[in-house]
Amino acid sequence: MIQRVSGPLQPAAPQTKPQTGQKSGFAPLLRQELAKNAPPQPQGVAFSKHAISRAEERGIQVTPDLMDQLAGSVLRAQAKGATNILAMDADKAFIINVPSAKVITAITQEEMRENIFTNIDGAVFL
Repeated sequence: MIQRVSGPLQPAAPQTKPQTGQKSGFAPLLRQELAKNAPPQPQGVAFSKHAISRAEERGIQVTPDLMDQLAGSVLRAQAKGATNILAMDADKAFIINVPSAKVITAITQEEMRENIFTNIDGAVFL
């Protein structure tokens, strides 16, 4: 180590090795960078109080399989940059706010024929 000479020389500070259990080096930094660039992991989709009451009123069964499909729809919509989507199949549809992963309302096939869906920027088929 080179020091500027402008007075009495001071001994260089001794270099210490990382303590056991302390993470340093390339591997932890690599893992951190890979985690930043990894695709988002599936998150759970939540139902708003309104969506829960609509699903109950309309006889829509909320199964684990349906929840997985809705979570997948949110991930696909995030990849495309959508913020509010209509996720639908032949029997039912859901309006979902993508950033919060929250189902806003649930609709049956009969009601789909009578409604116009506004304020959505994407549609996903379940």
